[in-house]
Amino acid sequence: MKQLIYMIIISALFSQVVVSDDHIKRARDIGIPFQGAVGPLNAITDVAGVTVGHETIIKDLEGGNAVRTGVTAILPRGKSSNNTPVFAASFALNGNGEMTGTTWIEESGMLEGPVLITNTHSVGIVRDAAIAWRIAAGDADSSGYWWSLPVVTETWDGYLNDINGFHVKAEHAQKALDQAKGGPVEEGNVGGGTGMICHEFKCGIGTSSRIASTMDGPFTVGVLVQANYGMRDTLRIAGVPVGQYLREQRVYSENDSAASETGSIIIVVATDAPLLPHQIKRLAKRASLGLARNGGIAGNGSGDIFIAFSTANKDAGQSGAAVPLTMMTNDNMDPLFLATVQATEEAIINAMVAGKDMTGKDGRKVKAISHEALRTVLSKYNRLIK
Repeated sequence: MKQLIYMIIISALFSQVVVSDDHIKRARDIGIPFQGAVGPLNAITDVAGVTVGHETIIKDLEGGNAVRTGVTAILPRGKSSNNTPVFAASFALNGNGEMTGTTWIEESGMLEGPVLITNTHSVGIVRDAAIAWRIAAGDADSSGYWWSLPVVTETWDGYLNDINGFHVKAEHAQKALDQAKGGPVEEGNVGGGTGMICHEFKCGIGTSSRIASTMDGPFTVGVLVQANYGMRDTLRIAGVPVGQYLREQRVYSENDSAASETGSIIIVVATDAPLLPHQIKRLAKRASLGLARNGGIAGNGSGDIFIAFSTANKDAGQSGAAVPLTMMTNDNMDPLFLATVQATEEAIINAMVAGKDMTGKDGRKVKAISHEALRTVLSKYNRLIK
């Protein structure tokens, strides 16, 4: 109980902070209100043991081509325990995308190794790099071979990035894995999110967390997103139809009224609550509701694919005799569902708020959302923390 009270106090303090415009901001920093008690970092790394690494690739090439891409890596138990599986599940809200390794996750209920996120045309090389990294790190059995089906997923950054130039190399994926660490998580135009766009604003990586108070005690839910979805018209922030007011510089629809949803979003949900795989799938599905709060509709061309895992039950992947497991009851899961919805909603807006203007392939420009214009709209609806 003391821990929960501490987290709530930290959450309240964080929600009241407003920093000057010359600093990189998160959504709460500019006064956007969200519900729920956040963890100390308001990040997926609030789940003990989870680490995150980014490798960002930005280059200008001849002939107007540009590289605006990268790789993001999430290690459920960090590098020291990377070969210790976690219970996991995946869910596709709309499947116009790719997440490798999910067939075995659905069959076994376990995630073995990291989750990596990159651009659509780099999934293969990142997958192979993840296997090589694990072998080099010593995650091999006595025969010298480790059977592995890595989880690598993607969103499309071809508007800003020379996606067909195949600029992501094995070393970039391995650097993202090597650089994975706990603590604050960099957001916006970084890692796999470097060239991403959401609701026709510059976007990318975002994260958030919640402390869920349950009958079994407080548990943490952390979310990380790579956001690359949505049209301006449907954008809602803190319940306000922001997309109906901020009409300038719409990447796709400004000059094409028939433009439709073609983007994607990857959502990674982590928790330390003791859940079994079928319960973790229930958690993964709730990320859809956080996406919907911000105006996501899972359009036909969108790859909205989610993966969730629990760091509890450390003996879950043990071979041999039966092992004792701890399971939260289904009736006690509602606080975790709410935490997932709230953390997903905020992680997406954090990704948008952290985005910075970017010029990319063929001189294409994507503007970040104006923090001041956003504050003005939210003020009209009395939805701004003063």
